[in-house]
Amino acid sequence: MAEFVSFWLLLLVSMLLAFVLGLIILNHNLPLFLRLSHVPKGTFGLPLLGETLSFLKPHSSNSLGTFLQDHCSRYGKVFKSHLFFTPTVVSCDAELNYFILQNEGKLFQCSYPKTIPGILGNLSMLVAVGDTHRRLRNAALSLVTITKSKPEFLNDIENFAIQILDSWKDKPQVIFCEEARKFTFNVIVKQVLGLTPEEPETTKILEDFLTFMKGLISLPLYIPGTPYARAVKARRRISSTVKAIIEKRRRRSSNNNSADNSEKKNSDFLEILLCVDTLSEDEKVSFVLDSLLGGYETTSLLMALVVHFLGQSPTALEQLKLEHQTIRSMKQNNEHLNWEDYKKMDFTQNVINEALRYGNVVKFVHRKALKDVKYRDYLIPSGWKVLPVFTAVHLDPSLHANAFQFHPWRWENQDQTCKKFTPFGGGSRCCPGSELAKVEVAFFLHHLVQNFRWRNQDEDQPIAYPYVEFKRGLVLNVECCSDEAENK
Repeated sequence: MAEFVSFWLLLLVSMLLAFVLGLIILNHNLPLFLRLSHVPKGTFGLPLLGETLSFLKPHSSNSLGTFLQDHCSRYGKVFKSHLFFTPTVVSCDAELNYFILQNEGKLFQCSYPKTIPGILGNLSMLVAVGDTHRRLRNAALSLVTITKSKPEFLNDIENFAIQILDSWKDKPQVIFCEEARKFTFNVIVKQVLGLTPEEPETTKILEDFLTFMKGLISLPLYIPGTPYARAVKARRRISSTVKAIIEKRRRRSSNNNSADNSEKKNSDFLEILLCVDTLSEDEKVSFVLDSLLGGYETTSLLMALVVHFLGQSPTALEQLKLEHQTIRSMKQNNEHLNWEDYKKMDFTQNVINEALRYGNVVKFVHRKALKDVKYRDYLIPSGWKVLPVFTAVHLDPSLHANAFQFHPWRWENQDQTCKKFTPFGGGSRCCPGSELAKVEVAFFLHHLVQNFRWRNQDEDQPIAYPYVEFKRGLVLNVECCSDEAENK
Protein backbone atom coordinates (compact mmCIF):
# COMPACT_ATOMS: atom_id res chain seq x y z
CA MET A 1 0.00 0.00 0.00
CA ALA A 2 2.84 2.39 0.93
CA GLU A 3 4.57 1.69 -2.38
CA PHE A 4 1.32 2.40 -4.23
CA VAL A 5 0.94 5.81 -2.48
CA SER A 6 4.59 6.67 -3.12
CA PHE A 7 4.19 5.85 -6.81
CA TRP A 8 1.17 8.12 -7.26
CA LEU A 9 2.78 10.89 -5.17
CA LEU A 10 5.90 10.75 -7.32
CA LEU A 11 3.75 10.75 -10.46
CA LEU A 12 1.79 13.78 -9.23
CA VAL A 13 4.95 15.73 -8.41
CA SER A 14 6.45 14.83 -11.80
CA MET A 15 3.30 15.98 -13.61
CA LEU A 16 3.29 19.24 -11.63
CA LEU A 17 6.94 19.90 -12.46
CA ALA A 18 6.31 19.07 -16.10
CA PHE A 19 3.35 21.47 -16.15
CA VAL A 20 5.39 24.28 -14.56
CA LEU A 21 8.28 23.65 -16.96
CA GLY A 22 5.84 23.66 -19.87
CA LEU A 23 4.46 27.02 -18.77
CA ILE A 24 7.99 28.43 -18.49
CA ILE A 25 8.90 27.19 -21.97
CA LEU A 26 5.61 28.47 -23.43
CA ASN A 27 6.01 31.85 -21.78
CA HIS A 28 9.62 32.01 -23.02
CA ASN A 29 8.83 31.13 -26.62
CA LEU A 30 5.38 32.71 -27.03
CA PRO A 31 6.79 36.05 -28.29
CA LEU A 32 8.48 34.11 -31.10
CA PHE A 33 5.11 33.28 -32.62
CA LEU A 34 3.65 36.79 -32.35
CA ARG A 35 4.08 38.85 -35.53
CA LEU A 36 6.97 36.52 -36.42
CA SER A 37 7.31 37.83 -39.95
CA HIS A 38 7.89 41.41 -38.78
CA VAL A 39 10.29 41.19 -35.84
CA PRO A 40 14.01 40.83 -36.65
CA LYS A 41 15.45 37.37 -37.15
CA GLY A 42 17.15 35.62 -34.23
CA THR A 43 16.78 33.02 -31.52
CA PHE A 44 15.67 33.01 -27.88
CA GLY A 45 18.00 30.32 -26.56
CA LEU A 46 17.31 28.56 -23.24
CA PRO A 47 14.13 29.07 -21.16
CA LEU A 48 14.43 31.89 -18.59
CA LEU A 49 18.15 32.56 -19.14
CA GLY A 50 17.77 32.88 -22.89
CA GLU A 51 21.16 33.87 -24.37
CA THR A 52 22.21 36.10 -21.47
CA LEU A 53 25.26 34.06 -20.43
CA SER A 54 26.59 33.98 -24.00
CA PHE A 55 25.96 37.70 -24.40
CA LEU A 56 27.86 38.49 -21.18
CA LYS A 57 30.79 36.17 -21.93
CA PRO A 58 34.01 38.13 -21.20
CA HIS A 59 35.90 39.38 -24.22
CA SER A 60 38.36 42.12 -25.13
CA SER A 61 36.63 45.51 -25.04
CA ASN A 62 38.23 46.41 -28.39
CA SER A 63 36.52 43.46 -30.07
CA LEU A 64 32.91 42.48 -30.69
CA GLY A 65 33.10 39.18 -28.83
CA THR A 66 31.93 35.84 -30.23
CA PHE A 67 28.23 36.43 -29.44
CA LEU A 68 27.86 39.58 -31.55
CA GLN A 69 30.15 38.27 -34.29
CA ASP A 70 28.13 35.07 -34.60
CA HIS A 71 24.69 36.70 -34.44
CA CYS A 72 25.52 39.55 -36.83
CA SER A 73 26.90 37.08 -39.39
CA ARG A 74 23.79 34.88 -39.08
CA TYR A 75 21.00 37.44 -38.71
CA GLY A 76 22.41 40.85 -39.66
CA LYS A 77 23.13 43.95 -37.59
CA VAL A 78 19.67 43.91 -36.00
CA PHE A 79 18.41 40.69 -34.43
CA LYS A 80 16.14 39.39 -31.70
CA SER A 81 17.24 37.49 -28.63
CA HIS A 82 16.16 36.77 -25.06
CA LEU A 83 18.40 38.69 -22.64
CA PHE A 84 18.09 39.61 -18.96
CA PHE A 85 14.86 37.57 -18.69
CA THR A 86 12.99 39.42 -21.44
CA PRO A 87 12.54 39.40 -25.26
CA THR A 88 15.08 41.81 -26.71
CA VAL A 89 15.99 43.45 -29.99
CA VAL A 90 19.77 43.95 -30.25
CA SER A 91 20.95 46.72 -32.56
CA CYS A 92 24.48 46.91 -33.97
CA ASP A 93 23.29 49.39 -36.59
CA ALA A 94 24.41 53.04 -36.34
CA GLU A 95 21.20 54.46 -37.82
CA LEU A 96 18.87 52.43 -35.59
CA ASN A 97 20.97 53.23 -32.50
CA TYR A 98 20.69 56.93 -33.30
CA PHE A 99 16.93 56.57 -33.85
CA ILE A 100 16.53 54.87 -30.45
CA LEU A 101 18.60 57.46 -28.58
CA GLN A 102 16.82 60.40 -30.24
CA ASN A 103 13.37 59.03 -29.36
CA GLU A 104 13.94 58.70 -25.62
CA GLY A 105 10.67 59.29 -23.77
CA LYS A 106 8.64 59.13 -26.99
CA LEU A 107 9.04 55.64 -28.42
CA PHE A 108 11.58 54.21 -25.98
CA GLN A 109 12.30 54.48 -22.28
CA CYS A 110 15.32 53.73 -20.11
CA SER A 111 14.90 50.27 -18.55
CA TYR A 112 17.83 48.66 -16.72
CA PRO A 113 17.98 45.24 -15.01
CA LYS A 114 16.73 45.22 -11.43
CA THR A 115 20.24 45.38 -9.93
CA ILE A 116 20.87 48.93 -11.18
CA PRO A 117 17.74 50.73 -9.87
CA GLY A 118 17.75 48.48 -6.80
CA ILE A 119 21.13 49.89 -5.73
CA LEU A 120 21.16 53.36 -7.29
CA GLY A 121 17.55 54.12 -6.36
CA ASN A 122 14.71 55.34 -8.59
CA LEU A 123 15.90 58.96 -8.31
CA SER A 124 19.24 58.22 -9.96
CA MET A 125 19.74 60.11 -13.21
CA LEU A 126 20.79 56.82 -14.80
CA VAL A 127 17.39 55.17 -14.27
CA ALA A 128 14.97 58.08 -13.70
CA VAL A 129 12.50 58.87 -16.48
CA GLY A 130 10.21 61.72 -17.47
CA ASP A 131 10.17 64.95 -15.49
CA THR A 132 12.48 63.63 -12.77
CA HIS A 133 15.20 62.86 -15.31
CA ARG A 134 14.79 66.24 -17.03
CA ARG A 135 15.16 68.14 -13.74
CA LEU A 136 18.23 66.14 -12.70
CA ARG A 137 19.86 66.49 -16.11
CA ASN A 138 19.21 70.26 -16.30
CA ALA A 139 20.78 70.69 -12.88
CA ALA A 140 23.78 68.61 -13.97
CA LEU A 141 24.30 70.62 -17.17
CA SER A 142 24.08 73.87 -15.24
CA LEU A 143 26.62 72.76 -12.64
CA VAL A 144 29.02 71.41 -15.27
CA THR A 145 28.83 74.68 -17.23
CA ILE A 146 29.60 76.69 -14.11
CA THR A 147 32.35 74.38 -12.87
CA LYS A 148 34.37 73.12 -15.84
CA SER A 149 36.47 76.21 -16.58
CA LYS A 150 36.76 77.60 -13.04
CA PRO A 151 40.38 78.05 -11.89
CA GLU A 152 39.63 76.42 -8.50
CA PHE A 153 38.38 73.24 -10.17
CA LEU A 154 41.21 73.08 -12.71
CA ASN A 155 43.82 73.72 -10.01
CA ASP A 156 42.42 70.91 -7.89
CA ILE A 157 42.67 68.49 -10.82
CA GLU A 158 46.26 69.42 -11.50
CA ASN A 159 47.30 69.37 -7.84
CA PHE A 160 45.87 65.88 -7.34
CA ALA A 161 47.57 64.66 -10.53
CA ILE A 162 50.94 65.99 -9.36
CA GLN A 163 50.36 64.46 -5.92
CA ILE A 164 49.70 61.01 -7.38
CA LEU A 165 52.67 61.16 -9.76
CA ASP A 166 55.04 62.42 -7.03
CA SER A 167 54.24 59.25 -5.09
CA TRP A 168 55.57 57.19 -8.03
CA LYS A 169 59.11 58.58 -7.96
CA ASP A 170 60.48 55.83 -5.73
CA LYS A 171 58.29 53.06 -7.15
CA PRO A 172 59.50 50.82 -10.00
CA GLN A 173 55.97 49.50 -10.49
CA VAL A 174 52.40 50.73 -10.00
CA ILE A 175 48.94 49.23 -10.43
CA PHE A 176 47.60 51.97 -12.64
CA CYS A 177 43.87 51.30 -12.23
CA GLU A 178 44.23 51.76 -8.47
CA GLU A 179 46.18 54.98 -8.96
CA ALA A 180 43.64 56.29 -11.48
CA ARG A 181 40.72 55.56 -9.14
CA LYS A 182 42.54 57.28 -6.29
CA PHE A 183 43.03 60.36 -8.49
CA THR A 184 39.46 60.54 -9.83
CA PHE A 185 37.93 59.89 -6.42
CA ASN A 186 39.96 62.68 -4.83
CA VAL A 187 38.93 65.04 -7.63
CA ILE A 188 35.21 64.25 -7.57
CA VAL A 189 34.88 64.27 -3.76
CA LYS A 190 36.63 67.65 -3.61
CA GLN A 191 34.58 68.99 -6.51
CA VAL A 192 31.19 67.77 -5.27
CA LEU A 193 31.47 67.77 -1.48
CA GLY A 194 34.44 70.00 -0.83
CA LEU A 195 36.30 67.21 1.02
CA THR A 196 40.05 66.59 0.96
CA PRO A 197 41.58 63.07 0.99
CA GLU A 198 42.68 63.55 4.62
CA GLU A 199 39.19 64.12 6.04
CA PRO A 200 37.51 61.17 7.81
CA GLU A 201 34.31 61.53 5.75
CA THR A 202 36.34 60.90 2.58
CA THR A 203 37.67 57.56 3.86
CA LYS A 204 34.20 56.57 5.04
CA ILE A 205 32.61 57.36 1.68
CA LEU A 206 35.35 55.52 -0.25
CA GLU A 207 34.99 52.33 1.81
CA ASP A 208 31.22 52.26 1.27
CA PHE A 209 31.61 53.25 -2.36
CA LEU A 210 33.84 50.26 -3.13
CA THR A 211 31.18 47.95 -1.65
CA PHE A 212 28.54 49.85 -3.61
CA MET A 213 30.42 49.33 -6.91
CA LYS A 214 30.83 45.56 -6.44
CA GLY A 215 27.07 45.14 -6.08
CA LEU A 216 26.29 46.76 -9.43
CA ILE A 217 27.47 43.66 -11.31
CA SER A 218 25.89 41.07 -9.00
CA LEU A 219 22.65 39.08 -8.95
CA PRO A 220 19.76 41.08 -7.40
CA LEU A 221 19.39 38.75 -4.40
CA TYR A 222 18.62 40.70 -1.24
CA ILE A 223 19.98 38.06 1.12
CA PRO A 224 22.28 39.10 4.00
CA GLY A 225 25.91 38.76 2.97
CA THR A 226 25.38 38.87 -0.81
CA PRO A 227 27.18 41.60 -2.82
CA TYR A 228 23.77 43.05 -3.79
CA ALA A 229 22.55 43.31 -0.18
CA ARG A 230 25.87 44.80 0.97
CA ALA A 231 25.72 47.34 -1.88
CA VAL A 232 22.18 48.44 -0.97
CA LYS A 233 23.27 48.97 2.65
CA ALA A 234 26.41 50.81 1.52
CA ARG A 235 24.27 53.10 -0.60
CA ARG A 236 22.16 53.94 2.46
CA ARG A 237 25.27 54.72 4.50
CA ILE A 238 26.68 56.97 1.75
CA SER A 239 23.31 58.76 1.58
CA SER A 240 23.37 59.32 5.35
CA THR A 241 26.93 60.67 5.15
CA VAL A 242 26.02 63.01 2.30
CA LYS A 243 22.91 64.24 4.14
CA ALA A 244 25.03 64.98 7.21
CA ILE A 245 27.50 66.97 5.07
CA ILE A 246 24.63 68.91 3.46
CA GLU A 247 23.11 69.71 6.87
CA LYS A 248 26.51 70.82 8.19
CA ARG A 249 26.96 73.07 5.16
CA ARG A 250 23.51 74.58 5.64
CA ARG A 251 24.20 75.38 9.29
CA ARG A 252 27.49 77.00 8.37
CA SER A 253 25.81 79.11 5.69
CA SER A 254 23.01 80.22 7.97
CA ASN A 255 25.48 81.20 10.69
CA ASN A 256 27.66 83.20 8.38
CA ASN A 257 26.07 85.83 6.13
CA SER A 258 29.25 87.74 5.47
CA ALA A 259 30.40 88.88 2.04
CA ASP A 260 33.11 86.21 2.05
CA ASN A 261 30.51 83.48 2.41
CA SER A 262 28.47 84.95 -0.44
CA GLU A 263 31.53 84.73 -2.62
CA LYS A 264 32.02 81.09 -1.64
CA LYS A 265 28.44 80.29 -2.63
CA ASN A 266 29.24 81.37 -6.16
CA SER A 267 32.20 78.99 -6.47
CA ASP A 268 31.40 75.92 -4.43
CA PHE A 269 29.73 72.98 -6.24
CA LEU A 270 27.68 71.80 -3.27
CA GLU A 271 26.61 75.31 -2.37
CA ILE A 272 25.31 75.79 -5.91
CA LEU A 273 23.44 72.48 -5.75
CA LEU A 274 21.79 73.42 -2.46
CA CYS A 275 20.38 76.54 -4.11
CA VAL A 276 18.67 74.56 -6.90
CA ASP A 277 14.99 74.85 -5.97
CA THR A 278 13.80 72.41 -8.63
CA LEU A 279 15.32 69.40 -6.82
CA SER A 280 14.01 67.76 -3.66
CA GLU A 281 16.34 66.83 -0.79
CA ASP A 282 16.43 63.16 -1.84
CA GLU A 283 17.07 64.13 -5.46
CA LYS A 284 20.05 66.25 -4.39
CA VAL A 285 21.51 63.34 -2.44
CA SER A 286 20.95 61.01 -5.41
CA PHE A 287 22.55 63.61 -7.68
CA VAL A 288 25.67 63.59 -5.50
CA LEU A 289 25.83 59.78 -5.69
CA ASP A 290 25.48 59.89 -9.49
CA SER A 291 28.32 62.42 -9.65
CA LEU A 292 30.54 60.20 -7.52
CA LEU A 293 29.75 57.17 -9.70
CA GLY A 294 30.39 58.92 -13.01
CA GLY A 295 33.42 60.87 -11.81
CA TYR A 296 35.06 57.86 -10.15
CA GLU A 297 34.66 54.69 -12.19
CA THR A 298 34.08 55.92 -15.76
CA THR A 299 36.82 58.56 -15.73
CA SER A 300 39.42 56.28 -14.13
CA LEU A 301 38.67 53.57 -16.70
CA LEU A 302 39.09 56.08 -19.53
CA MET A 303 42.47 57.07 -18.06
CA ALA A 304 43.53 53.42 -17.95
CA LEU A 305 42.49 52.82 -21.56
CA VAL A 306 44.42 55.89 -22.74
CA VAL A 307 47.59 54.88 -20.89
CA HIS A 308 47.28 51.26 -22.08
CA PHE A 309 46.86 52.16 -25.75
CA LEU A 310 49.56 54.84 -25.66
CA GLY A 311 51.96 52.24 -24.28
CA GLN A 312 51.38 50.26 -27.48
CA SER A 313 51.69 53.28 -29.81
CA PRO A 314 55.12 54.99 -29.46
CA THR A 315 54.39 57.38 -32.34
CA ALA A 316 51.19 58.67 -30.72
CA LEU A 317 52.93 58.94 -27.35
CA GLU A 318 55.77 60.98 -28.85
CA GLN A 319 53.40 63.42 -30.57
CA LEU A 320 51.36 63.76 -27.37
CA LYS A 321 54.50 64.47 -25.36
CA LEU A 322 55.58 67.15 -27.84
CA GLU A 323 52.17 68.87 -27.60
CA HIS A 324 52.38 69.07 -23.82
CA GLN A 325 56.01 70.19 -23.81
CA THR A 326 55.01 73.05 -26.12
CA ILE A 327 52.19 74.10 -23.80
CA ARG A 328 54.47 73.89 -20.75
CA SER A 329 57.22 75.94 -22.48
CA MET A 330 54.83 78.90 -22.70
CA LYS A 331 54.18 78.93 -18.94
CA GLN A 332 56.17 79.98 -15.90
CA ASN A 333 57.66 77.38 -13.55
CA ASN A 334 54.92 75.81 -11.38
CA GLU A 335 52.24 77.90 -13.14
CA HIS A 336 48.91 76.08 -13.21
CA LEU A 337 47.19 74.98 -16.40
CA ASN A 338 44.06 76.92 -17.34
CA TRP A 339 41.07 76.51 -19.64
CA GLU A 340 42.92 78.12 -22.57
CA ASP A 341 45.71 75.56 -22.20
CA TYR A 342 43.14 72.79 -22.29
CA LYS A 343 41.64 74.12 -25.52
CA LYS A 344 45.11 73.93 -27.11
CA MET A 345 45.38 70.19 -26.46
CA ASP A 346 44.14 69.15 -29.90
CA PHE A 347 46.06 65.89 -30.25
CA THR A 348 45.22 65.03 -26.65
CA GLN A 349 41.55 65.23 -27.60
CA ASN A 350 42.22 62.92 -30.54
CA VAL A 351 43.89 60.39 -28.24
CA ILE A 352 41.01 60.50 -25.75
CA ASN A 353 38.39 60.12 -28.50
CA GLU A 354 40.25 57.19 -30.01
CA ALA A 355 40.52 55.47 -26.62
CA LEU A 356 36.76 55.94 -26.21
CA ARG A 357 36.07 54.50 -29.67
CA TYR A 358 38.56 51.66 -29.55
CA GLY A 359 38.27 50.75 -25.86
CA ASN A 360 34.52 51.25 -25.41
CA VAL A 361 33.96 52.41 -21.82
CA VAL A 362 30.22 51.82 -22.35
CA LYS A 363 29.31 48.77 -24.44
CA PHE A 364 25.53 49.19 -24.64
CA VAL A 365 22.52 50.76 -22.91
CA HIS A 366 19.10 49.38 -21.97
CA ARG A 367 15.87 50.71 -23.44
CA LYS A 368 12.26 49.46 -23.62
CA ALA A 369 9.77 50.03 -26.43
CA LEU A 370 6.79 52.04 -25.12
CA LYS A 371 4.67 51.07 -28.14
CA ASP A 372 4.97 49.02 -31.32
CA VAL A 373 7.77 50.68 -33.27
CA LYS A 374 8.19 50.21 -37.02
CA TYR A 375 11.67 50.93 -38.35
CA ARG A 376 12.54 50.06 -41.95
CA ASP A 377 11.20 46.50 -42.35
CA TYR A 378 11.42 45.74 -38.64
CA LEU A 379 8.79 45.72 -35.94
CA ILE A 380 9.95 46.24 -32.34
CA PRO A 381 6.97 45.05 -30.25
CA SER A 382 5.70 47.12 -27.35
CA GLY A 383 7.28 46.07 -24.04
CA TRP A 384 10.34 44.44 -25.61
CA LYS A 385 13.77 45.56 -24.46
CA VAL A 386 16.11 47.20 -26.95
CA LEU A 387 19.90 47.16 -26.65
CA PRO A 388 21.76 49.70 -28.83
CA VAL A 389 25.32 48.29 -28.91
CA PHE A 390 27.85 51.13 -29.22
CA THR A 391 30.84 48.77 -29.50
CA ALA A 392 29.58 47.28 -32.76
CA VAL A 393 29.27 50.72 -34.35
CA HIS A 394 32.65 51.93 -33.04
CA LEU A 395 34.38 48.85 -34.45
CA ASP A 396 32.49 48.69 -37.75
CA PRO A 397 35.04 48.69 -40.63
CA SER A 398 32.42 50.16 -42.98
CA LEU A 399 32.22 53.25 -40.73
CA HIS A 400 35.81 53.55 -39.44
CA ALA A 401 38.85 52.82 -41.58
CA ASN A 402 41.17 50.31 -39.87
CA ALA A 403 38.58 50.04 -37.13
CA PHE A 404 40.55 47.47 -35.10
CA GLN A 405 43.61 49.72 -34.79
CA PHE A 406 44.35 52.49 -32.30
CA HIS A 407 44.80 55.46 -34.65
CA PRO A 408 44.24 58.91 -33.02
CA TRP A 409 44.96 60.74 -36.25
CA ARG A 410 41.59 59.66 -37.68
CA TRP A 411 39.99 62.41 -35.55
CA GLU A 412 41.81 65.16 -37.41
CA ASN A 413 39.18 64.83 -40.15
CA GLN A 414 36.34 62.93 -38.48
CA ASP A 415 33.33 64.52 -36.79
CA GLN A 416 33.24 63.86 -33.06
CA THR A 417 29.46 64.30 -32.80
CA CYS A 418 28.39 61.97 -35.61
CA LYS A 419 26.02 58.99 -35.44
CA LYS A 420 28.91 56.55 -35.65
CA PHE A 421 30.57 57.80 -32.44
CA THR A 422 28.49 57.68 -29.25
CA PRO A 423 30.89 56.94 -26.35
CA PHE A 424 28.75 58.90 -23.87
CA GLY A 425 25.36 57.84 -25.18
CA GLY A 426 23.14 60.25 -27.04
CA GLY A 427 19.94 62.24 -27.11
CA SER A 428 18.55 63.44 -23.79
CA ARG A 429 20.68 60.88 -21.91
CA CYS A 430 24.07 61.91 -23.24
CA CYS A 431 26.43 62.06 -20.24
CA PRO A 432 26.45 65.68 -18.95
CA GLY A 433 29.86 65.26 -17.30
CA SER A 434 31.77 64.06 -20.37
CA GLU A 435 33.76 67.30 -20.70
CA LEU A 436 34.84 67.15 -17.06
CA ALA A 437 36.15 63.62 -17.60
CA LYS A 438 38.19 64.76 -20.60
CA VAL A 439 39.68 67.67 -18.66
CA GLU A 440 40.82 65.33 -15.88
CA VAL A 441 42.42 62.90 -18.33
CA ALA A 442 44.12 65.70 -20.28
CA PHE A 443 45.62 67.37 -17.18
CA PHE A 444 46.85 64.04 -15.81
CA LEU A 445 48.45 63.18 -19.16
CA HIS A 446 50.14 66.61 -19.23
CA HIS A 447 52.27 65.69 -16.23
CA LEU A 448 52.52 61.95 -16.90
CA VAL A 449 54.03 62.09 -20.39
CA GLN A 450 56.58 64.75 -19.44
CA ASN A 451 57.80 63.06 -16.28
CA PHE A 452 57.51 59.30 -16.75
CA ARG A 453 58.18 56.46 -19.11
CA TRP A 454 56.12 53.32 -18.66
CA ARG A 455 55.76 49.81 -19.98
CA ASN A 456 52.95 47.32 -19.45
CA GLN A 457 54.26 44.67 -17.07
CA ASP A 458 52.20 41.91 -18.68
CA GLU A 459 49.67 41.36 -21.43
CA ASP A 460 46.76 42.71 -19.38
CA GLN A 461 43.95 43.72 -21.74
CA PRO A 462 40.72 45.69 -21.18
CA ILE A 463 38.01 43.05 -20.81
CA ALA A 464 34.23 43.60 -21.04
CA TYR A 465 32.36 41.75 -18.24
CA PRO A 466 30.15 43.55 -19.56
CA TYR A 467 31.61 46.49 -17.63
CA VAL A 468 35.16 47.09 -18.84
CA GLU A 469 38.07 46.37 -16.51
CA PHE A 470 41.67 45.20 -16.50
CA LYS A 471 41.80 41.83 -14.74
CA ARG A 472 45.18 42.55 -13.11
CA GLY A 473 44.63 46.27 -12.70
CA LEU A 474 47.04 47.31 -15.51
CA VAL A 475 50.44 46.83 -13.83
CA LEU A 476 53.01 49.30 -15.19
CA ASN A 477 56.79 49.40 -14.87
CA VAL A 478 57.50 53.12 -14.45
CA GLU A 479 60.65 55.22 -14.66
CA CYS A 480 60.97 58.89 -13.83
CA CYS A 481 62.28 60.91 -16.79
CA SER A 482 61.73 64.53 -15.65
CA ASP A 483 64.27 67.14 -16.56
CA GLU A 484 65.42 67.23 -12.96
CA ALA A 485 66.07 63.49 -12.95
CA GLU A 486 67.87 63.58 -16.29
CA ASN A 487 70.10 66.47 -15.16
CA LYS A 488 71.19 64.42 -12.17
